[in-house]
Amino acid sequence: MMCRKQVAQMSDTETEWTLIVGLGNPGREHRGNRHNVGFHCLDRLAEKYGLSFAKKQHQAEIAQGQIAGRKVILAKPQTYVNLSGEAVGALARFYKIDPPRIMVIYDDLDLPQGATRLRPDGGSGGHNGVKSIIQHLNSQAFPRLRVGIGRPPGQMEPKDYVLEDFGADEQAVMSEVYDRVVNAVETFLAEGIKVAMNQFNITPKSDSSKRSE
Repeated sequence: MMCRKQVAQMSDTETEWTLIVGLGNPGREHRGNRHNVGFHCLDRLAEKYGLSFAKKQHQAEIAQGQIAGRKVILAKPQTYVNLSGEAVGALARFYKIDPPRIMVIYDDLDLPQGATRLRPDGGSGGHNGVKSIIQHLNSQAFPRLRVGIGRPPGQMEPKDYVLEDFGADEQAVMSEVYDRVVNAVETFLAEGIKVAMNQFNITPKSDSSKRSE
């Protein structure tokens, strides 16, 4: 039999919100861009759980529901990537969500395409959207899930590369990655960031490069 304190703790956990943020740029012209990986991941997550981005709040499209027994808010900031912190900070304050219960999903040029990396905290790694979130939360202590998109070919500028759409062959690879991200988010919610890291910090077998964390 559980004591009253245990029951109270369980109730608190069940009633707290967890914020899952996907980064990307708004507008039809950006829908298929590499920079919109975060949006794509949230769309796949919402599809699985029958959630709809029918509400706009604090400069974000949001969907609310339950995943892995937890109350979640899925948020797609509509501020453009570089200003994502404006929406994330406002949502965190409104719903009283502390940084450890905010997961941010975004693209990473320095990871090979198809790789996924989770961390419990850290710096921006040069990603302006994450830099903005750190600024507006005044904290680096939020989990993040990086999705590898690889480096641009030849002499292409990174800023041009991230705003290109995925090619047809890339879309097939990324579709599998989005399913993996869904599983990673479910594991994070149910079992915590360490378990999720152990299971989903994955680099494609075809890539022999190694990158220290």
